[in-house]
Amino acid sequence: MNPRTFLNDLFAAALAVADPARSLAAHLPARPAGRTVVVGAGKAAASMAAAVEAAWEGPVEGLVVTRYGHGAATRSIEVVEAAHPVPDAAGRDAAKRILALAEGLGEGDLLLALISGGGSALLSLPAEGITLEDKQAVNAALLRCGAPIGEMNCLRKHLSAIKGGRLAAAAHPAKVVTLAISDVPDDDTAAIASGPTVADPTSYADARAIVAKYGLALPDSVGRLLEAAADETPKPGDPRLAGAEYRLIATPQMALEAAAAVAGKAGVTPLILGDSLEGEAREVAQVMAGIAKQVRRHGQPLPAPCVLLSGGETTVTLRGQGRGGRNAEFLLALAVALDGLPGVSAIAGDTDGIDGSEDNAGALVLPDTLARAGAEGIDAKASLADNDGYGVFESLGDLIVTGPTLTNVNDFRAILIV
Repeated sequence: MNPRTFLNDLFAAALAVADPARSLAAHLPARPAGRTVVVGAGKAAASMAAAVEAAWEGPVEGLVVTRYGHGAATRSIEVVEAAHPVPDAAGRDAAKRILALAEGLGEGDLLLALISGGGSALLSLPAEGITLEDKQAVNAALLRCGAPIGEMNCLRKHLSAIKGGRLAAAAHPAKVVTLAISDVPDDDTAAIASGPTVADPTSYADARAIVAKYGLALPDSVGRLLEAAADETPKPGDPRLAGAEYRLIATPQMALEAAAAVAGKAGVTPLILGDSLEGEAREVAQVMAGIAKQVRRHGQPLPAPCVLLSGGETTVTLRGQGRGGRNAEFLLALAVALDGLPGVSAIAGDTDGIDGSEDNAGALVLPDTLARAGAEGIDAKASLADNDGYGVFESLGDLIVTGPTLTNVNDFRAILIV
């Protein structure tokens, strides 16, 4: 078995099961008596819109916003590209138009919302009293502090005119059906793209607590808005959201199960550790290395050959000046922890094709990674301290480059032990 080929095959299987062209059509609702308006936001929004057009019977119109470079060809649904992870004017203007489309619907009409990861930054319509620049400052501060996605989204919802259920409320009394691709722990519908069509269980008080927890320095206008708490997000039981439906068309668990099936056919026993593992990338890597060592030394929790599969979004606290997203950070930390342990290889990648803000989806670790790095004059531990996972794997030729995949079921990790 070639570990590089095997691990790439697992990643490809995870991506394929999350492709909207395969997964969306079976979840479409019945055609309404009135208009069908499609709106959406996220890294998969354009490919989801194209899948709707391919399967929908009858007229359809609308607008979706996706990340720059993640567009797809559509006929009647407009696609706008905008910035991620820090929002820009293109995203703000698209969000404003999407909200207006929802507000223009009535009884008998259908709002079909296509939601996927990345939608929170892309669907950025500041609440009254704050500016786009204010929201950019908040997003930048959140990215620097290493807050988990749930905390980030709580704050985002309370600074938005469209998130946290506000989009669905605006469409009332039209029927609202959301088709979503999950990229969040536990497939929490209120967290995917900050839940624009889902009641929000969090509050302004929760948002203020997050600001205090991380000591975030925010614009004065943002502080005033959070303190005033004048326009709370729609809560569970809000009658405007009573008829809204939510359907998950792809999830991290589906991706892991698809990879597990490929592994099983190759004679490698898969073990899914979890679809929503979180934590500092370096610390998750230490735990994973410990499990791999236990397999090699004691055949526990299962004997080799086996593959440890996991999903979920780790975080990175920036300490250095290097390049690399959370998957490169995880893999470099894993390589350092394994210290050349024979028979252990790994892949990790973001299923949207972009690890952080780089041009790679992820990378590969092989038993000789540290040895090859040393031969190139690279100090892996020093590179890790500088958050330079990308630089190490680029030098070794071990980056995984897919380009935008037009889907997003969070990160995928596989550790092969033979």
